[in-house]
Amino acid sequence: MKEGALPLGNNFSMRSDLGTMKILHLKKRGCFLLKLLCLVVLMLIFCEFLVYYVVILQCHWPEVKIEALRSSRQSSASVLKAMFLSDTHLLGEIKGHWLDKLRREWQMERAFQTALSLLEPDIVFILGDVFDEGKWSSSQAWADDVRRFQKMFRHPVRTELMVVVGNHDIGFHYEMTPYKLKRFAKVFNFTSGKLIIRKGVNFVMVNSVALDGDGCTICSRAEAKLMKLSHKLNCSQQLLWWFHPRLILSGHTHSACEVLHNGKIPEISVPSFSWRNRNNPSFIMGSITPTDFSLYKCFLPLESRVVTIYCIAGALLGVLILAHLQLFNPPFYFAQHLIRKHKAV
Repeated sequence: MKEGALPLGNNFSMRSDLGTMKILHLKKRGCFLLKLLCLVVLMLIFCEFLVYYVVILQCHWPEVKIEALRSSRQSSASVLKAMFLSDTHLLGEIKGHWLDKLRREWQMERAFQTALSLLEPDIVFILGDVFDEGKWSSSQAWADDVRRFQKMFRHPVRTELMVVVGNHDIGFHYEMTPYKLKRFAKVFNFTSGKLIIRKGVNFVMVNSVALDGDGCTICSRAEAKLMKLSHKLNCSQQLLWWFHPRLILSGHTHSACEVLHNGKIPEISVPSFSWRNRNNPSFIMGSITPTDFSLYKCFLPLESRVVTIYCIAGALLGVLILAHLQLFNPPFYFAQHLIRKHKAV
């Protein structure tokens, strides 16, 4: 053996140790990456799915007075559970950025589907401005918007979905045309002055865009139909006079407010259902009988809170990565180093 040369056995042992260390290092890195992946997946599952269940589970159907003589089962069955939401504003091809569409439409889809599964309403009303660009969208763009709407707001057979027209769907007064009205009516089976009766409760669906009272062709037709319907219901004479409603529910403002007409008839403005219009979207839950009603506002997750969760989780992941790469010493390790130094002294 030459002078200064290492024994063959020692050389093999060193290479074996290096190989083992490399494998352990790779395993450690793989384990760390797997943990990071699990954290990311858990964060996504919570923020994009579970958060809707956590928030909507806090909502409940309001109690309403029912006839005492009926059995509890009959009384429960006689209460109509109605859900009211408004101003979904599905973005169109002109103003809608793809990322904005993806984020807002996913939020509304998850919120709606979660609400249906947890609350099981008998009927759902969407009170106008379903689309953001319906007033000027082309036939192809309209078809694409409708397809996305039907995917987002799919519902089981046990739940009815009723949609009211809004100004963004057909345009404000003089932007409104018979063509736009017909294509909306074809998709949603909507006509102004439509009467539906569920469990003895009358609902009159109205195209408020056509109620300017200036004698325009579409307005005259809408008013004539409402007058005819009021006679059918044995009512007297413009919406309040014609129908004497117990309750009016409307959209358009994106915010919740209540107005008393004639000091006794409440009109509730239903807030927007979309994060694009509000940080705290919500919808109205109504327990309704032929003689009484009770309402409850159910809030959806705050967009700002979801963003905050993502930011905190992102910062935590960043700290973990830096600590793993030994580019960042957390306070715990710094304190541990000081204690060791003190003991050594």
